Amino acid sequence: MSRSITVIGAGFAALTAARRLRRKAPDADITLVAPRDEFLYYPGLIWIPSGLRRGEDLRVPLQGFLRKHRLNFHAGTVTGLSGGGRVVHTDHGDLHNDALLIASGGRFIRKLPGIEHALTICEGVEAAERIRDRLAALQQGTIAVGFGGNPKEPSAMRGGPMFEVLFGLDTQLRREGRRERFRLVFFNPAPQPGKRLGEKAVRGLLAEMRRRGIETHLGHKIKGFAENRVETEGGDIEADLILFMPGMTGPAWAADSGLPLSEGGLFRADAQCRVVESERVYVAGDSGSFPGPDWMPKQAHMADLQAVAAADNLLAELDGKPATATFRAELVCIVDTLDSGILVFRNPSRTLVLRSRLLHLAKRFFEWLYLYRYRHAG
Repeated sequence: MSRSITVIGAGFAALTAARRLRRKAPDADITLVAPRDEFLYYPGLIWIPSGLRRGEDLRVPLQGFLRKHRLNFHAGTVTGLSGGGRVVHTDHGDLHNDALLIASGGRFIRKLPGIEHALTICEGVEAAERIRDRLAALQQGTIAVGFGGNPKEPSAMRGGPMFEVLFGLDTQLRREGRRERFRLVFFNPAPQPGKRLGEKAVRGLLAEMRRRGIETHLGHKIKGFAENRVETEGGDIEADLILFMPGMTGPAWAADSGLPLSEGGLFRADAQCRVVESERVYVAGDSGSFPGPDWMPKQAHMADLQAVAAADNLLAELDGKPATATFRAELVCIVDTLDSGILVFRNPSRTLVLRSRLLHLAKRFFEWLYLYRYRHAG
């Protein structure tokens, strides 16, 4: 009997899970649900302001991938769940399933007063292009770059891209011969920003800022933003361009899912990626709150690892078998600077930090390799 599986999302975790499900369940009826049948390679957004990438370089149509893996596609925005996850409600109709895998990603918390004055690069191509255009129009001034978190969900932050934006701006302005006309300021409410990367990495990142003449404003709670100002409890930062990455929470429809949520608004999962107190409902990636070390990151690599475990356990539960697969907690990040890179690797037993000009090329090669499977899937 054909089993019906719904996967919510079309990002890293969703596509990895769909591939895994199809490989292990060749006869399953698998449906992906997302607003568009395209994949956006978010890590490449950091290269749009410098012109190294364009939006079309990072958007990959999924029609070939869907055909190759015999996946159904439902174009729609999820609005909620019912029946313990057995029914997915969208703005283009309902979908029924025997098992559900949530890989929709999270959303940014945009509650700080005046946050509309800050640009968030990971909101998508359009946001990255606005940063590119604003930067091109600036002749001089101050650029403030920072990130925040979700105080109720310490893991729900994404600071790595903002370090990359910061260092990339410095490199870009130097290449353009106008760095001396700009003041770069990095701000963060934590006295040691990026501590999830490990203390060695934090020391290295702060040393890199000093080496590049980047000022820091650390350890002060962010109160809000104005058109030309970042407001903190430790004083204001006058700025002509504000780039800020807020903390993250679950998707907008999570509250209408009927599923258990963490205090920070993410789907509460166990070590097997099963949404707790549910049957045949799993989660992978940014929309989940998982047990593990306090430094466990929200990044594409971690989402891929969770997606494999979630897919394996979903199929095991459908077959009436124990769901025993787990994922390893592992951080792998190349903090790109446009002309070099800083590799940060962390697992429960070790931390490695390595800087090399070759790492910039390595990051570009990994992007090509990762996207190849989707660009040439047909």
